[in-house]
Amino acid sequence: MISFVEILEYTGTFAFAISGIRYASLQKFDWFGAYVVGLVTAIGGGTLRDLLLNSSPFWMTEPSYLICTAIALLFAILFGEKINHLSNTFMIFDTLGLGFFVVVGIEKTLDAGFPMWTAVVMGAATGAFGGVIRDVLLNQEPLIFRKEIYAMACVIGGIAYWLGIEFQLNAAIIQVLSATTVILTRLLAVRYHIGLPVLKGYNEGNNNSDETFHSK
Repeated sequence: MISFVEILEYTGTFAFAISGIRYASLQKFDWFGAYVVGLVTAIGGGTLRDLLLNSSPFWMTEPSYLICTAIALLFAILFGEKINHLSNTFMIFDTLGLGFFVVVGIEKTLDAGFPMWTAVVMGAATGAFGGVIRDVLLNQEPLIFRKEIYAMACVIGGIAYWLGIEFQLNAAIIQVLSATTVILTRLLAVRYHIGLPVLKGYNEGNNNSDETFHSK
């Protein structure tokens, strides 16, 4: 019987794949190119996680994730025009995938015997790294490097997971709490334009800053 974590993983795969495919459509990629972008968006974070945990990447032993991405491509082909007319569609799908994958990353890291702080890091990597690969393939600045709350939402969701363990909540409640925290944090940050402070250069405003930095 399929577990709740597996449901989250497949749902996150579909959501992230849709996100990547629709971004690829804006760049006028063909079907195969859109599938590749959707696939790496969906499996990129989990692949990094598994490699760091010294485990075989999950999609190499189970073809259902590749099939799930193909279904996402078919969904985008059939309903692409309707999706494009929905407000903030890309961000919503991306945010759902983010929340679900954080929980999956945390669960798999804890199951591998690593401490909670490592699980929080791996949860954030699972959620955010696929988007980094997507943005690189699309020749865009990775979202996690911008002012928007993105990877930090994953960290906050990881902290919520840890608090759920500390308060000895039911496992399913902890999983829902963590995913919901990520999703709400991301949505509220976008809605109210909340972001981390931008790092300012020491010589900002100085037209000769490069010369000053390189001067001996």
